[in-house]
Amino acid sequence: MLFTSYEFLGFLVVLFILYYALPSRAQWPLLLAASYLFYGCADPSYLLYILATTGTTYGAARFIQKNADRQRAYLKAHKQALSREEQQAYKARQKAIRRRWLVGGLLIGLGNLAVVKYTNFVISNLNGILSALGQGEPLSFVTLAMPMGISFYTFQAVGYLVDVYRGTVTAEKNPFRVALFLAFFPQLVQGPISRYGELSQTLYAPHPFSARRVARGLQRMLWGYFKKLVIADRLLPAILVLTGDSAAYSGAYVLVGMFFYTVNLYADFTGGIDITIGIAEAMGITLPENFHRPYFSKSLKEYWRRWHMTMSFWFRDYVFYPVSTSSFMWKLTKFCRSRLGSQVGRRVPVYLSSFLVWLATGVWHGASWNFIVWGLGNFAILMISEELEPLYARFHRRFYVDGALWYKVFQVGRTFLLVSALKLFDCYACVGETFRAFGSIFTAGNWHIFWDGSLLGLGLTLTDYGVLAASTLLVVCVSLAQRAGSVRDAIHSRPYPVRFALWYALFLAVLLMGAYGIGYDASQFIYNRF
Repeated sequence: MLFTSYEFLGFLVVLFILYYALPSRAQWPLLLAASYLFYGCADPSYLLYILATTGTTYGAARFIQKNADRQRAYLKAHKQALSREEQQAYKARQKAIRRRWLVGGLLIGLGNLAVVKYTNFVISNLNGILSALGQGEPLSFVTLAMPMGISFYTFQAVGYLVDVYRGTVTAEKNPFRVALFLAFFPQLVQGPISRYGELSQTLYAPHPFSARRVARGLQRMLWGYFKKLVIADRLLPAILVLTGDSAAYSGAYVLVGMFFYTVNLYADFTGGIDITIGIAEAMGITLPENFHRPYFSKSLKEYWRRWHMTMSFWFRDYVFYPVSTSSFMWKLTKFCRSRLGSQVGRRVPVYLSSFLVWLATGVWHGASWNFIVWGLGNFAILMISEELEPLYARFHRRFYVDGALWYKVFQVGRTFLLVSALKLFDCYACVGETFRAFGSIFTAGNWHIFWDGSLLGLGLTLTDYGVLAASTLLVVCVSLAQRAGSVRDAIHSRPYPVRFALWYALFLAVLLMGAYGIGYDASQFIYNRF
């Protein structure tokens, strides 16, 4: 059931009615049943994967928690009898046991993800090596189901296990609650990646009916549908034309496709997150925000603090910090300081940890060298920017540009161009084709397409361009207005006729200007493939 299908809307109506009609103690069990129904409708075999992840995550977390509880009880009971050294030795032994359970749980969860997502990628690269060496027959590819949202619920499972190991959350005793945490259906499609300590505060709590809360949730959903159906799906046919034949659509066409895809991805991804958060909000459940006006960022570093925030924070907390503060990294830093100087030694943990984070980020996005190069491209730009910080500071002191409006606009435009260029790796079949397409922007010289009507041959009419321009401008204006506070709150403070007129106008815009047609089936959300 796609979020944009009639079946899903019918599913939501029935769920909302049952959710508030049943006793409050039955609300979260109903959500669990609805989540598994939603997931099973995509493909019943997907349930096997999420059940396996749930079972191993629950079991490993419970063993870790029981060991930690036994340790506290033992030390409390024998506090006087044990010396400090004996207590430390006992703690070290118990921590090693918990670490083995953690590693086992992580290997099973991440191994499950690796097998289904990356097996054929590995086989493809091995075949390439064997072919280059002239060695034997190529290896056969395997047929494995790619469960919807497996990257998202696997990362939630990993975060939960690590949090239990660190003692920041207590392991849940009820396996069905863990199952709901991992399978909560709105966030299965494309996130956000929730933390158990935050989501559990509202996921299992009773929620009496509130007309205002339901209305606000539906309003957030409507805004998401506007971005998805009116902007993203209207742009998609042109993007498929532009990226489907890089030889025919080179040069200025690549620049057009680059900007089209950047807008498309934003409208698609943020629209899906709006729908997700709106569904949860209508039921009294709080999901984390995933975007904070990312295209107004003044640097790539700031952009990654604003774009797909739950993913960025996940990699920061569960990869960057553990790696950069590990004993191995401490020894490596000490070695580099003694051999290469303090400046190099100081950079080693940051740069090596960042390299691993961006390599993992690229691999997480997809089993393709395009995504790996995309991740390492982000790493390279961020590290170069870090090294150039002293030069930037001297430039700012010399020319007094900080705070100047023109310079802020320049920084935002520069970051937008940089981000858009990096997104080209999403669009083309391989790394070589991506670089050739990007290079053609500067060599093809076909700038005439902007005034000779060529852009009307991409499957978009003048009406489409008008709708896209007006809709994108509306999204930009709303984003700017959000800096002063919630737009929904501002609308809610208006008289009822004004509120009704605004939301009804948005509803009509979705209904009348959405990308529909005969036999129409909305394209799935882009991040669903991750």
